[in-house]
Amino acid sequence: MHTQTLAASPALTPLLARGALLSPFKRPRRGGAVAPPTRLALPGVRIDLAKLAAYERVCGYGVGADALPVTYPHVLGFPLAMRLMSARTFPLPLLGLVHTTVEIVQREALPATGEYELHVYVEGLAPHRRGTEATLVTEVRGGGSLVWESRSTYLARHRTSQTSHRTSQTSQTPQTSPTKAYAGPPSPPGEGRKALPVMAEWRLGGDLGQRYGAASGDRNPIHLYPLTARLFGFRRPIAHGMWSVARCLAEHGVPEAVYVKAEFRAPVLLPGVVTYAAKGGAFELRGEGERVHLTGEVRPLA
Repeated sequence: MHTQTLAASPALTPLLARGALLSPFKRPRRGGAVAPPTRLALPGVRIDLAKLAAYERVCGYGVGADALPVTYPHVLGFPLAMRLMSARTFPLPLLGLVHTTVEIVQREALPATGEYELHVYVEGLAPHRRGTEATLVTEVRGGGSLVWESRSTYLARHRTSQTSHRTSQTSQTPQTSPTKAYAGPPSPPGEGRKALPVMAEWRLGGDLGQRYGAASGDRNPIHLYPLTARLFGFRRPIAHGMWSVARCLAEHGVPEAVYVKAEFRAPVLLPGVVTYAAKGGAFELRGEGERVHLTGEVRPLA
């Protein structure tokens, strides 16, 4: 793997456009995809405190804290991840790519006034029962030490030996949405687990996707307006998956050194009402009819 050092964080909108244009020419097949051997590095990263404050407000964090929210480094690294996923060398189509899980390891608090170096790369591609899954790693270094890292999995759905003779609710899920959609049908609370107790209820405005997009830079059209969402198969805009994680963690609270894992289960349509449920280190986001949108866990690092 070779390292390419960038002078500045790339703009997301041109990357989305390039990825959309290249997507029809990419045909993933089980076992035939190879991860690009490129690691992107961005040194000298300073936090824009105005953008950080906007992010904190929309995600429910307190504004002006000394340390970054545990999810904020994902926002910093996402343009680099998009540059990799929209490149010709990335074998999976950007359109229809589904964000399925995210794992975060934060080793210490990250000061908002610090200077950091980002590294992003594709750790590997693996067969999945619904297609091919890519794992993207984001690393944040401060003072030469690894202080934060995440692993996000993205699924490209395509026919496999396990899906060629079956139909399911999942196969009817829209396949043409850009990245950061959702993996499949929800699991009812009674299926293999007990429902967590409800701790809060949130009423989400129809402009939530626009506000989070302005704060994070992620203006994916499925999150913004009813018309642009309908172009990709959703009757209304859907909330960003990483907003859902951030909002839950803002409510839950996390220690300075922490492990977080979240699994995206079903889209949150906007406007809408969701309930936050938690017990111990487990949390989840539920909607109408106890539909599970997100499940997760928080564990302190030893």
